[in-house]
Amino acid sequence: MDREAFAALLGDEGQALLGQLEGYDPADELAVATRLRRTHPPELVSAALGQARLRQRAAAKFGAQDAARMYFTPDGLEQSTRASVAAYRAERFRREAPGQGRTADLCCGMGGDAIALARAGMRVLAVDRDPLTCDVVRANAAALGLADSVEVRCQEARDVDVSGCDAVFADPARRGGKGRIFDPEAYSPPLSWAVEVARGAPYSAVKVAPGIPHEAVPEDAEAEWISDAGDVKEAVLWFGTGHRTPDAARSSRSSEGSTSSSVRATLLPDGSSLRSRGLPDPPAGPVGRFLYEPDGAVVRAHLVAEVAAELPGGRLIDPTIAYVTCDEAQFTPYATGYEITDVLPFQLKRLRALLRERGVGVAAIKKRGSAVDPAELRKKLRLEGPHECTVFLTRVAGAPTVLLGRPLETPVRR
Repeated sequence: MDREAFAALLGDEGQALLGQLEGYDPADELAVATRLRRTHPPELVSAALGQARLRQRAAAKFGAQDAARMYFTPDGLEQSTRASVAAYRAERFRREAPGQGRTADLCCGMGGDAIALARAGMRVLAVDRDPLTCDVVRANAAALGLADSVEVRCQEARDVDVSGCDAVFADPARRGGKGRIFDPEAYSPPLSWAVEVARGAPYSAVKVAPGIPHEAVPEDAEAEWISDAGDVKEAVLWFGTGHRTPDAARSSRSSEGSTSSSVRATLLPDGSSLRSRGLPDPPAGPVGRFLYEPDGAVVRAHLVAEVAAELPGGRLIDPTIAYVTCDEAQFTPYATGYEITDVLPFQLKRLRALLRERGVGVAAIKKRGSAVDPAELRKKLRLEGPHECTVFLTRVAGAPTVLLGRPLETPVRR
């Protein structure tokens, strides 16, 4: 879709077409397209059908109500921030940023973060270099009643003067022609540029890939890994939070190259946030009655030790595996708990025989530290029966091991 086609979508005829396509079944697209092209320009019908498909896909990220009013491009939707994550981050800006003035959203994409910031009460300068993307942001702000709070500027982020802004959010592109970009300096613009801009603002955040190496995190930044409903969505580098300066960060840096107070993991939707306490790696020991699987954000943030410290006698099942075990059940929002019924060396025939003996027909297969493909294993197990269980493929004390268990039904609190 080009700018001309998008402009036509915003016109009366385009809006009428979009209205007719609300809730349409993509399986009927050929028949629908044939019917609509009898009375409307083919290019406009194609643009409307494409937008209708994108809106249906966007409901998972933005909710059905907003998605039905918003506009998207395929790349913009793919790279946009989930609304729940954007709302959490915007609330943190609202709560912690000095003043309630103007916030710059650099590399704003189709405007998901700008919308969240505006809804949190901020005036937003949304910047992107792509003209069509800027058209989409303006349309989205207008569709959601936020046009007065969002100024859109089509410009290279590097060239924007943010000196008049109270806060800055930067979201460099992490995808290129060959897919995802893993080197932070290959972001567009590179991470070093984003960090420099962030340091110059009273309060700022830079969105980065969740796989960013910890050694790439600036010493004066707070690094936050965020998951939503158990899926790790992003990492954010926060500056100006008031807890560190570059000199203080350097002086507190440990021999392993990490800091004790500049890392956190936040789990949505409940917003539980776990901060680093600088704990050493927990000891490894035998598998106990209960097993805890830390949330992916906790693992990415290297905070498994903090989870283990919350559990009575918490220990790792292996020094290299992020499963925590203990002998007494204890609720923690940062890990999913299971009661373990069996611990056995990995042997296909023995595992299959045991599951048949238990009448297991449904198994959730999880793995950490195992080369076994869960999909292939499921085929070979040929499960039958009325019962369910969870199968963990992992290592215990370096040896390939299978753990069988079931999720803890209710949170256990002390």
